[in-house]
Amino acid sequence: MKNSYLTLILLILLGSFSSKAQQDPQYTQYMYNTQVVNPAYAGNRESIDFGLLYRTQWVNFGEGAPNTGTFTVNSPIANNMGLGLSVVNDRIGPAIETNFNVDYSYSINTSRSGKVSFGLKAGFDILDVDFTKLNIFDDNDAYFQENNIDNKLQPQIGAGIYYNTEKFYAGLSVPNFLKTEHFDKSSIENTAVETTASERMHFFLIAGYVFDISENLKFKPATLFKMVNGSPLQADVSANFLLYDKVTLGAAYRWSAAMSALVGFQATENIFIGFGYDYQTTDIEAYSDGSYEIMLRFEIFNRPERVLTPRFF
Repeated sequence: MKNSYLTLILLILLGSFSSKAQQDPQYTQYMYNTQVVNPAYAGNRESIDFGLLYRTQWVNFGEGAPNTGTFTVNSPIANNMGLGLSVVNDRIGPAIETNFNVDYSYSINTSRSGKVSFGLKAGFDILDVDFTKLNIFDDNDAYFQENNIDNKLQPQIGAGIYYNTEKFYAGLSVPNFLKTEHFDKSSIENTAVETTASERMHFFLIAGYVFDISENLKFKPATLFKMVNGSPLQADVSANFLLYDKVTLGAAYRWSAAMSALVGFQATENIFIGFGYDYQTTDIEAYSDGSYEIMLRFEIFNRPERVLTPRFF
């Protein structure tokens, strides 16, 4: 029975609920998925903006490898405000976690082209864990047959700040201030192993700039830092080149974790499609074929002149 508990704990420590490992999902195309981590971005593109992203991690690693899907929609509303919805579905091993959040922002113009936005995020998280999907030492262990976690609800409250001009952006956010405990040590008897797994506050710092190299070529570096107590600082750095305002080609590096390739297409004035590939620089690459992302952004412009002055982030 003790081995069964150790199996569960090891899985948790390796997964998205560990208190000493990454908890929130990670994205290679974070520069196009800002609303998920920073509510102050809602309404920032001055259009009704829909976003879809799917990430499959460690392809061919085996059953239970992580995969993540996100859906976002946001729009400006009256008096410098923005409103949106963000949904994240994250799966790893026997666990499925889904977040539903409403995002609200209020913006203040700081110059002719610059503004600072303040955002709030509020919603709930649903957790399901099916212990029957584990490789359990004792198949007759009653605990794992009777104690699945079904639709466990937890509230979420987050906030962020975001500043941008036509060429520069930077944001700082905490998507969830609440510390959530998914497993309770007191619910498992006859074990000395600590089984409480908590979600801790994550701090996200994102920044980027658009350089005009020539009339038909732009350079778009970006970076993302993720900080959480008990884990090393995660740093992502990317460099994208935009050709003729239509095709984006780039590369990225996640510190001590992965190297990435990025491709994007502005298929129409309203539709952008992006692809990302990660090559793990850790030992796990020997057991997988990398990680893949695909994303789609669709915009409905509420002002015709908006099309003539495109946003690059």
